[in-house]
Amino acid sequence: MAGLSFCGNNVTKNAYSVDTGMLNNGCFVDALNLVPHVFLLFITFPILFIGWGSQSSKVQIHHNTWLHFPGHNLRWILTFTLLFVHVCEIAEGIMDTNHLHLFMPAFMGFIAATTSVVYYHNIETSNFPKLLLALFIYWVLAFITKSIKLWKFAEYGVGVLHLRFCITALLVVLYGLLMAVEINVIRVRRYVFFANPQKVKPPEDLQDLGVRFLQPFVNLLSKATYWWMNPLIIGAHKRPIELKKIGKLPIAMRALTNYLKVSYSASDKKAPSIWRSMYRAFGRPILLSSTFRYLADLLGFAGPLCIYGIVEHLNKKPVPYFEVYFMSSNELLQNTSVLAVLLFLALVLQRTFLQASYYVTIETGINLRGALLAMIYNKILRLSTSNMSMGEMTLGQINNLVAIETNQLMWFLFLCPNLWAMPVQIVMGVILLYYLLGTSALIGASVIVLLAPVQYLIATKLADTQKSTLDQSTERLKKTTEILKGIKLLKLYAWENIFCDSVEDTRGKELTSLRTFALYTSMSSETHTHLRSLHLHVYLIPLYPVQVNGGFFTWGSNLSTLSDINICIPTGQLTMIVGQVGCGKSSLLLAMLGEMQTLSGKVYWSNKNRYSVGYATQKSWLLNATVEDNITFGSPFNKQRYKTVIDACSLQPDVDLLPFGDQTEIGERGINLSGGQRQRICVARALYQNTNIVFLDDPFSALDIHLSDHLMQEGILKFLQDDKRTVVLVTHKLQYLIHADWIIAMKDGSVLREGTLKDIQTHDVELYEHWKTLMNRQDQELEKVIFTSYSPTDRRSLTEEAGGWSYRRTEAKNQVDDDEEEEEEEEEEDDNMSTTTSRRSKIPWRVCWQYLSSGGFLMVFLMVFSKLLKHSVMVAIDYWLAEWTANGDVPVNGTANGDVPVNGTANALCLITSLTVEFLGLSAATNLHHNLLNKIIHAPIRFFDVTPLGQILNRFSADTNIIDQHIPPTLESLTRSTLLCLSAIGVIAFVTPSFLIALIPLAVSFYFIQKYFRVASKDLQDLDDSTQLPLLCHFSETAEGLTTIRAFRHESRFKQKMLELTDTNNTAYLFLSAANRWLEVRTDYLGAVIVLTAAVASIWSSGKSLPSSMVGLGLTYALTVTNYLNWVVRNLADLEVQMAAVKKVNSFLSTESENYEDTTQVPEDWPQHGEIKIQDLCVRYDPLLKPVLKHVNAYINPGQKVGICGRTGSGKSSLSLAFFNMVDVFEGRIIIDGIDICKLPLQTLRSRLSIILQDPVLFSGSIRFNLDPERTCTDDRLWEALEIAQLKNMVKALSGGLDAVVTEGGENFSVGQRQLFCLARAFVRKSSILIMDEATASIDMATENVLQKVVMTAFADRTVVTIAHRVHTILEADLVIVMKRGNILEMDKPETLLENEDGMFASFVRADM
Repeated sequence: MAGLSFCGNNVTKNAYSVDTGMLNNGCFVDALNLVPHVFLLFITFPILFIGWGSQSSKVQIHHNTWLHFPGHNLRWILTFTLLFVHVCEIAEGIMDTNHLHLFMPAFMGFIAATTSVVYYHNIETSNFPKLLLALFIYWVLAFITKSIKLWKFAEYGVGVLHLRFCITALLVVLYGLLMAVEINVIRVRRYVFFANPQKVKPPEDLQDLGVRFLQPFVNLLSKATYWWMNPLIIGAHKRPIELKKIGKLPIAMRALTNYLKVSYSASDKKAPSIWRSMYRAFGRPILLSSTFRYLADLLGFAGPLCIYGIVEHLNKKPVPYFEVYFMSSNELLQNTSVLAVLLFLALVLQRTFLQASYYVTIETGINLRGALLAMIYNKILRLSTSNMSMGEMTLGQINNLVAIETNQLMWFLFLCPNLWAMPVQIVMGVILLYYLLGTSALIGASVIVLLAPVQYLIATKLADTQKSTLDQSTERLKKTTEILKGIKLLKLYAWENIFCDSVEDTRGKELTSLRTFALYTSMSSETHTHLRSLHLHVYLIPLYPVQVNGGFFTWGSNLSTLSDINICIPTGQLTMIVGQVGCGKSSLLLAMLGEMQTLSGKVYWSNKNRYSVGYATQKSWLLNATVEDNITFGSPFNKQRYKTVIDACSLQPDVDLLPFGDQTEIGERGINLSGGQRQRICVARALYQNTNIVFLDDPFSALDIHLSDHLMQEGILKFLQDDKRTVVLVTHKLQYLIHADWIIAMKDGSVLREGTLKDIQTHDVELYEHWKTLMNRQDQELEKVIFTSYSPTDRRSLTEEAGGWSYRRTEAKNQVDDDEEEEEEEEEEDDNMSTTTSRRSKIPWRVCWQYLSSGGFLMVFLMVFSKLLKHSVMVAIDYWLAEWTANGDVPVNGTANGDVPVNGTANALCLITSLTVEFLGLSAATNLHHNLLNKIIHAPIRFFDVTPLGQILNRFSADTNIIDQHIPPTLESLTRSTLLCLSAIGVIAFVTPSFLIALIPLAVSFYFIQKYFRVASKDLQDLDDSTQLPLLCHFSETAEGLTTIRAFRHESRFKQKMLELTDTNNTAYLFLSAANRWLEVRTDYLGAVIVLTAAVASIWSSGKSLPSSMVGLGLTYALTVTNYLNWVVRNLADLEVQMAAVKKVNSFLSTESENYEDTTQVPEDWPQHGEIKIQDLCVRYDPLLKPVLKHVNAYINPGQKVGICGRTGSGKSSLSLAFFNMVDVFEGRIIIDGIDICKLPLQTLRSRLSIILQDPVLFSGSIRFNLDPERTCTDDRLWEALEIAQLKNMVKALSGGLDAVVTEGGENFSVGQRQLFCLARAFVRKSSILIMDEATASIDMATENVLQKVVMTAFADRTVVTIAHRVHTILEADLVIVMKRGNILEMDKPETLLENEDGMFASFVRADM
C-alpha cells in the first residue's frame, strides 16, 4: 500500500506539478488555506498562555468579567456553525487517507476556530478589544484563501452537485460574516483606526456585588450548558447553599420592574385584560421560546431518520467515489459512521434548544409571577374592610391567589409553547410515517384525530376533578384551622370527636376526588374583589383634627350600621367613646379612618393629621417579627422613647421573661404570648409612633385592673397627654370617664350624647346616674381612681408571674429545643465534613419504607409486580417486532392476529400499573392523615402550648398536599423512567455486548452528576420553600392588619417588603430552575453519548451477521435513554425532598395522647349536686416545669357561688383547667360529688362540666351549630340560652334566626357579641357546675351586671365558679378565693374579707371602684 503524504502518492508525479500555475494545483491551494490558521495559532497562543497567566490571579470577582462586545451571540453562533462545517469537511476529505491536503487544512481550521472563540472570550472578559485586531486579520486572510479555492472550483466546473464545493461556499460565507462582525466591533468600540476609543462599563447589575444570577450575562456556550452554575452545584456538596450565596436578582427580573412593565402594557383605553397585558409585556420571550421549541422538535425527527439511514446502509458496500477528490452529498449521507456522528450532533442540538426553550419560558413565568404578586398586593392594600369582615374575600382566598393561582399562570406560560408545537409535531410525524409506511400512517393519523375529542373530554373531567379536590382541600384545611385555634374549647367541652368526624367527612370527599383524578390521569396517559373607593375631601379645620358631618356608614349593604353621626374630635385632648356591646364604637373609629362605606355625609381631616394615625385595634394584630420591630413598626429607634413606652405599657417584666428579650420573634397572631401581652404590644406600637392622633379601641379588655390603671395613668394620661396628642379611646371602663376631656356616648349605631362629663351631668341626669350605678359608686360625684401602689414584694411577684402562658410555653419550648440539640450533638459528635456531606447526599430509604408501608404491603407488591410485568411485556413486543422484520415474511393469520391481544394486554398493563401507584399513594395519604389528625386532636393541651400553630397547620396543608398530590406521580415517574432506562441498557447490551465496556465510564459520569445535583437541588428546594413561607405570611399579615397599616399610612413600606420577599423567593426558584437545566443538559448529552456509543458498536458488529432490525431496536431504545435519563435524577431529587413531608408527619405521630380509653363506670346524672373538694392540689404544665399550683385546699358547697381573683399569673386559670384534668395533677386530688376526677374518663368528665373562656371562640357555620354541635337540644332550649345571654332579640333580627351564618372566627359579630354567644353555649349545657374564666372581659358594664343577675337566678341551684378581672362582679358571691403565686392567700365571704382593710381583696375592691 502506498504511504501517506500531503499531496497524496500520485503515480503520474503530477501531485506537486505547478507547470500550469501554482493556483491551478489543488494541493497548493489547500496548502495556501493552511496559512491563516497557522498565523492565528502563532499569534494567539503566546497571548493566551503568557499574557493571561500572570493576570488570572487578579480576576477575583465575576462582576467585571461578563462584558459583551457588539454581535456577541451572533459570533458564537457563526463559530459553532463554522466548527460543524469543518467537521463535515474533515469527514469528506478523510475518505481518501492518502491525501492529507483534503482534510489537514480542515483539521487545522477546526483548531483555529476553537482557538478564536477561546481567545475572543478572554479578550471580552478582560475588556481589552485592541487584541481583537489579530482575529480581524485572521478572518480577512481565511476569507481570501477560501474565496480563491471556490473560484478555482468554479473555473474547473466543480459545482453545487459536489459536496466539497458546497462546503467551501459555506466557509466563504461564514468567514465573510465573521469579518463583518469584527468590522462592526471596530465601528462601535473604535479601538483602532479612530482617535477616541469608546469606554464601556459593565451592566449596572454586574456592578452590584449582590447579583449572583449570571445567566443573562455569560457567553452563549455557558448559557447553553449552564457552565456558570458549576461552582454553586459542586460547592453545595461541601457546604449547604444559603441565601447569601444566591444573592439578588438582576434588575430586569425583579418584581417591581415586571410590575411596571405589565402595568404599562395594561394602561390603554380598552377594557383591562390579563392576556393582552401578558402578550404585550412578555410577547418577545414567548416568541423566542417557541422558536427554540420548533427547532428542537424539527431536530427531534433527525434521530429516527439517522437510525433509518444506519439500518438501511449497514450491510451495503461503500459506493465508488465520483473521482478521487470529489463526492456528492448523498454519498456522504449514506456512510453509517457519518450518520452516527450526525445522530449524535442532532441529539445534542435538539436537547440544547429544548432546554433553552424551557429556561426562557420559566424565566418569563417567574417574571410574570412577580408582576402578578405585586398587582395582587396593591389590590389587597386597597380592599374595603367590609370585603374581609363580610367574607367576600377571605384569608384562604388570598393565600390561594398567592400560593396557587399565580403559580398556575406561571406554569401556563411554561406550557404555552406546547400549544403550537404539538400540531407541528403531529403533522411532521404523519408526513415522516407516510414516507416510510405509506397509507398505514394515515390510519394512525385518523386514530389520533378520532381520539382528540376523547382526550378533550378527559382533560375537561380532569380540570373539574382538580377544582373539586382543591375546594374540598380548602374546606378541610379551614375546618382543621378552626379546630386548632379552638382546641382548648373543644377539649373542655369534649367535642374533639364531633369536629374530627367533620374533618374526616370532608377528607373522604377530597380522597374521592383524588381517586377520580388518578383514574382520569391514568386514562389520559394512555389515550372581583371589590375595590374600595374612598374620597376624603380635606379642609383646614384648625380646631378639630377629625370631624364627621351627617355621616351614614355601612359594612357593604344598603342598611346603615352607623346613622346620623355628627361629631367633632377636639385637638390635643382625650376623647372617650362609651356604650353597650354592638352599639358601633369600633365602627365609628373605622368610619373616621375611611374603612367603612359612606352612604352619605362627610369625614373631614385637617391636612397635617391624616398622614398617619396611631391605631390599636380591639383584636390584637402582630407581625411575625421581634417585639422591638412590632413596637417601632418601621419608625427610627429612639432608646429613651422606647423605654418610656415599654414602662407605660408594663411590658418590661414580660420582656425580661422572653428568651431573647425584646429581640424574641413573636407572631402567628401572637401565639406565644398571652392575650394581655398581645394587646399591650399593640398599644405600645400606637404610643411609640410620632403621630398627632392616637385611636385606641378598647385597650383594657384583656388586662386586669392593675395593668389597666397603670396603662391609663402612665401611657394615656401622662405619655400621650404630655405630648399634647389627640387621643380617642373606646372603653367599657366607665371609672376612667373622669379623665375624659370629651365624651361620646353611643347607642344602636347613633350618638346618644356628646360633651364633657359635666355637660352630661347637667343635661342628662338619667344617663349620669346610670353610669354611677354601673360603677358601684355611692358618692354624689365621681372621684379619682385610687391607684394601688405595689410593694417591693408584690412587684417581684408580678415580675415572676406576668409572663403567664408565655413563660411556661417558652420554657417548655426551650427545653424541647435543647433536647433536640443535645440529640443532634450526640449524633454529630464524631462527624467531620466528609461524613456530613455523605449524610446530605444519602437517600432517605427509611422514610421511603415508612411511606410505602403506610400504603399497605399488598399495594406495594401489586405495584412492583405490575411494573416489572409491564416493562417485560413491552420489551418482548419490541423484540418480537424486530424478529418479525428480520425474517422478512409477513404472517397471514397466526402471529399477526396475535398482535392485537398482545398490544391490548400491554395497554391494560399500563393502565393497571399507573393505577396501582396512584392508589398506593392514596392509601398511604389516607392512613397518614387519619393517624395525624387523631394524634393531634387527642394530644394534651401542653403540646399546643409548645408547638406553634403554623407548624401544626403546615402538616395538614403543605405536607398533606405533597403526600396527596406530589409523591404518587413522582413515584410513578421515577419507577417508569428507571425501568425504561434499565430496559434500554439491557436491550442495547443484548444486541451489542461490546457496549457494556463503554457503559462503565458513562455510569461513573452519571453517578457523579446525580450525586452533585441531588444535594444542590435539595438545598435550593429548601430555600424555595423557606423563602415562600415569609411571602405567604406577609400577604396574610397584610390582609389581617389592613386597618392598622392604612391608619399608620405604612402602605409603601409594606409594599417594599413584599417586593423584597418576592424577589428573594423568585431568586431561589430561578436558581432551582437553572439547576434543573444544568442537570438535564448533562444527562441529555450523556444520553447522546450513549446513542453514539450504541451506534458505533452496532456498526462495528455489523460484520458479524447482526440483523439490521436488531441494530434498529438497540438504537431506538438508546434514544429513549436520552429522554428519560434526566427524569431518573430529577424524580429521585424530588422524591427525596418530598419525603421530608412524610418525615415531618411521622414526627408528630409519636406525640403522646391523653387517656380517652378509661372505661370507669360513672352514674348518668353525675355530678348531681356540684360539691367540690380540693385536697392538697399541686399542678404543673409539664414535668420539666415548676408547679403553678402548690398544695391548694378548698371546699365548695353544692350550689355555692364562688369568686376567684388574683393578679395576672397567680394561678386562677390553672385552677379552672385542673377541674377538667387539662393539666398535670401530680399531687393531691379534686373530688366532685364523691368521685376523684383523675380516675374518670376524660370524655365523661369534660362533657359533664361547663366552662366559659376569656377568649371568645366561634366556628364557621350557623348559630345553632355553635351553640349545640352535638345537635341534642331543642330550639326552645337554645332560645332560652340566648335570652339569658341577652342575645335573643339580636338573633331574631338576623335572617335565618338560629340558622343565621357565622363567618370564620365569628368575624361578622363584635368581640363582645362573640363573648355573649360563648356564654349562651355554656348555658345550653345545663351542668351542675359552671366555671366562668374571666368571661365578661370584653362586655360593657351594663350588660355584665344584667348577666351576673341572670346567672345568679338561672343557676341558683348550681355551683358557679367565677374567675374575675373586675372584682366588683364577685362582691355578691357566697365565697371569694384570693390567689397569689399558686397559693390561696385569702378565702372567705366577701363581707368578711372587706372588713380586713389591709387584705389583698380589699385593695382589689378599692382599685376597681
